[in-house]
Amino acid sequence: MKVQIDTRLLAFPAGVLLVIIVVFITFHDWSRAPQPTLERIRKEGEIRLLTDNSSNTYYIYRERPMGFEYELAKQFADYLGVELKVYTPGWNDLIPFLLKNRGDFIAAGMTATDRRKAVVDFSDPYMKVQQRIIRHKLVFGLENIADMEGRIFHVRRGTSYQGRLEEIRDSGVDLKIELHDNVATEELIRKVARRKIAFTVADSNIALLNRRYYPDIKIGLPLHQEQSLAWAVRKDDRAFLEKMNDFLEKLEEEGGLSRLFEKYYGDVEVFDYFDLKKFHERIVTRLPEFIHTIKEESAKAGFDWRLMAALVYQESHFNPKAESYTGVRGLMQVTQTTAEEMGIEDRLDPIQSIRAGIRYLNKLFARFDDIESREQRLLFAMGSYNIGYGHIRDAQKIAVEEGLEADMWSSMKSVLPYLMKRSYYLHTEHGYARGREAVRYVDRILTYYDILKQKP
Repeated sequence: MKVQIDTRLLAFPAGVLLVIIVVFITFHDWSRAPQPTLERIRKEGEIRLLTDNSSNTYYIYRERPMGFEYELAKQFADYLGVELKVYTPGWNDLIPFLLKNRGDFIAAGMTATDRRKAVVDFSDPYMKVQQRIIRHKLVFGLENIADMEGRIFHVRRGTSYQGRLEEIRDSGVDLKIELHDNVATEELIRKVARRKIAFTVADSNIALLNRRYYPDIKIGLPLHQEQSLAWAVRKDDRAFLEKMNDFLEKLEEEGGLSRLFEKYYGDVEVFDYFDLKKFHERIVTRLPEFIHTIKEESAKAGFDWRLMAALVYQESHFNPKAESYTGVRGLMQVTQTTAEEMGIEDRLDPIQSIRAGIRYLNKLFARFDDIESREQRLLFAMGSYNIGYGHIRDAQKIAVEEGLEADMWSSMKSVLPYLMKRSYYLHTEHGYARGREAVRYVDRILTYYDILKQKP
């Protein structure tokens, strides 16, 4: 080890200098090195997550943290038995914060590129994505890489999008790159939807999710082969990285990763432009008339009013005079029997209909008290609202026979369609049911709900 001595020490008398050197050597810990990350985490009882604020990573909704990356990181913290601390320094500062030991790992939908691998190590991948050009549906003429000539592409600085665009430009395609500091990709997508900019680039998972919020965007030309999303740690942090990979492998084997993916991205590829366009319009033109009653009744039941509004829309498109071919009527499509049970006289009266519908849903919710997760119970209740309580219980029995978890809605999505098959429904208590319709029913409600959550 090379030891440098400050030349100012030479001004001391030789005897005094010798004492200083001896004391320094005696009390200085020459072997001291930065404490290994995993050891420090266990000692302090907390792990520090570096992430970004966006709909696909981490955000606060109703004073609760949410987001795919956040929930995955929270499960990792639970796996380690420690508390999760979240820090959002801004995209451009994620890696610098990690390298300065101001966080333990990055979980922010980051692709494991060669350029980043030079400065950080990555976990095993947990999702595949592909870079796509995002344009407005009225912007045409971008069919291949050569068509990018002369176009301006707006992307966040320090992203894999910037790197790929630079590669294309260096190959001879004279495109222009406008870089933005710490601006979320979804904000640039919003600008495309509002026609404030012509083009941006987004990973496919972000693009598909944001197409719900901005139906007028088009997910265009792929710019790259599929890439892997992974978590980043400091170089040579082997013990921590090994523990992280063990967690991801275990979660995948147990189905936790697929359940989380289903929760946030399960139906993003299902896209009905006209339906979503109408929904966005009716949030403005029709919902305000009923929002007070929806909020009031939702609060009584302890439900999120946005989810109840999504259910109302699925039932009637916010049309108080709606009537289905089965004879159910009103905003909440209440049957005559349910109306009498819930104590209302006029199913076409918006206030009475909302009250009856939410109270009936709450009753169904209470009947699934054998399901521990409140979130899952509510999905089962909504499925019952559509297809009937008995049919959902029949589907749960089928799930058990198929070796699936009977208290998970993901299992119901698999087995409810079986209620349309004679070989299955003949052996159930309640017989035939249009199970596939119930699956679509809940999926659409969750899509509308996701859109409403992003509204101010």
